[in-house]
Amino acid sequence: MQAITKTTYKAGVEARLSSGVACSSCDNINCLIKKNLSVLANSSVTITNHKNDIKCKKGQQFIIEGAPVNGLFFILKGTVKVFRTGINGKEQIVRFAKEGEIIGHRGFGTEEYYSIGAIALENTTLCYFSKDVLQDILRKSPEFTYDMMLFYANELNKSESKVKSLSQMTVRERIVDTLLYIHRKFGDLNGFLNLPLSRREYADYAGTSEEQVIRAFSALKKEGLISASGKKIGINDISLLKKEINEHNFFLDS
Repeated sequence: MQAITKTTYKAGVEARLSSGVACSSCDNINCLIKKNLSVLANSSVTITNHKNDIKCKKGQQFIIEGAPVNGLFFILKGTVKVFRTGINGKEQIVRFAKEGEIIGHRGFGTEEYYSIGAIALENTTLCYFSKDVLQDILRKSPEFTYDMMLFYANELNKSESKVKSLSQMTVRERIVDTLLYIHRKFGDLNGFLNLPLSRREYADYAGTSEEQVIRAFSALKKEGLISASGKKIGINDISLLKKEINEHNFFLDS
């Protein structure tokens, strides 16, 4: 492994860079780069030779909203919170991301600045590819470009469905939807959701207030639908909880 140096990205992250895990040895089979390795191997640009691994500590922000777009981040290991600033500086969590997912793609392309910010929720390792390298490979590899286009189409579908759910669901339904989303994406650990979040973070994702989340959790606990221990939340009966929002049919995020 090459010597570790320190580099400060314009996106606002100061992190340790190293040669890290080779794409061919990566276990993230859903990663867009990993899925296209055979295609990219035939390209005149060896994209994997231009990868930097960035190590972020828990709570470290590695994309600053409004910073110049320099490239894309792929999560090698860890969990990330993606957010944007709303009215009166209120934070709105766009999504939570895990291994194999892309961060910063909403600003990639014609945009010059990131429209979102991103923070590591635990010690996280990111694979970083510069904007210039990715644009070069997209021009030279139609197969990879097509796969990227399908990815963006899927992301747009999720985004539109999230807007629809926020406009049509009650506060309680949005909070239930958030719990089910976390369960689908991260699963359980010892009877609790495998992503400990604060009540504020639940509120920022559901588009409501912390007080409303506390009241909803209290009601759901009394009804026996969930359990709680500090920040940890457990779902006691997934089928009953799903019935709360069945009519909306918003099970799109994974």
